[in-house]
Amino acid sequence: MKKAVVFGAGGFIGAHLVRRLKAEGYWVRGVDLKRPAFGASAADEFVVGDLRDRDVVDRAIDRGFEALYQLAADMGGAGYLFSGDNDAAVMHNSALINLHTAELALVRKVGRVFFSSSACIYPKYNQVDPDNPKCAEDSAYPADPDSEYGWEKLFAERLYLAFHKNHGLDVRIARFHNVFGPEGPWRGGKEKAPAALCRKVAEATDAIEIWGDGQQTRSFLYVDDCIDGILAHMRSDFVGPVNIGSEEMISINDFANMIMDVSGKRLIIKHVAGPQGVRGRNSDNALAWEKMHWAPKLTLREGIERLYRWVLAESGR
Repeated sequence: MKKAVVFGAGGFIGAHLVRRLKAEGYWVRGVDLKRPAFGASAADEFVVGDLRDRDVVDRAIDRGFEALYQLAADMGGAGYLFSGDNDAAVMHNSALINLHTAELALVRKVGRVFFSSSACIYPKYNQVDPDNPKCAEDSAYPADPDSEYGWEKLFAERLYLAFHKNHGLDVRIARFHNVFGPEGPWRGGKEKAPAALCRKVAEATDAIEIWGDGQQTRSFLYVDDCIDGILAHMRSDFVGPVNIGSEEMISINDFANMIMDVSGKRLIIKHVAGPQGVRGRNSDNALAWEKMHWAPKLTLREGIERLYRWVLAESGR
């Protein structure tokens, strides 16, 4: 039986990935600081451990794993990443995880390593026009990410590429663009825009608040499509980096209106001060299609209908 280990298996994408790997016939070990927040993990074995600790990483890959999926990171939504209050922790914690993973995956002779990078590595200067952001993979340099989270992800990309070049570590690197869906954080400060807006709409009776003027643009990728992209990348012979995201760009105002339409509510949007990130961001999937023949299947509306129903149920409304 093929064996895989998933770092960050207690997180949103990691929990979905474990479930898919099990469905594809893998024996799976999950590793994280905590178990999934929503339901039991599908992993054959779940190790609760701190991947910042080198010994934990070493013990986690103690057998012949065909694949290691490195999704673990200190992260959250805009309120967590762009406030500046968590910069040291974000860089320190994630860098330690990646330093240990790259080194020990090589020592333990892991077959192939997947690293989840982020669209946050793209330069601010290419994302000032909300209607025309530039996020092709080759636009990453000269580097100027919009957050310390982005800088750490860019460093980690270079780390894995260096281990690939100097030591032959078989790696695949993908840049995720705003992945959303059920079983992710939806309150508490680490939730991202889709879940946060679904919660606000579900709980509101007359108005919701949006940070900034709402003209900032983003694209959002449903989690099932993300998992498809990960597995397509791991089956390909392309190292990357490659975008895994949606090209269906939308303003935050229009996104809020879409969620209200799904909910059947008509609410007032109040624009308030708050962290926003770049003015525009959208995935460029040309390379993903060329190298992996992958593109998302679900529309944003279809994904939001699923997420809103889930948030509504979780909130008890």
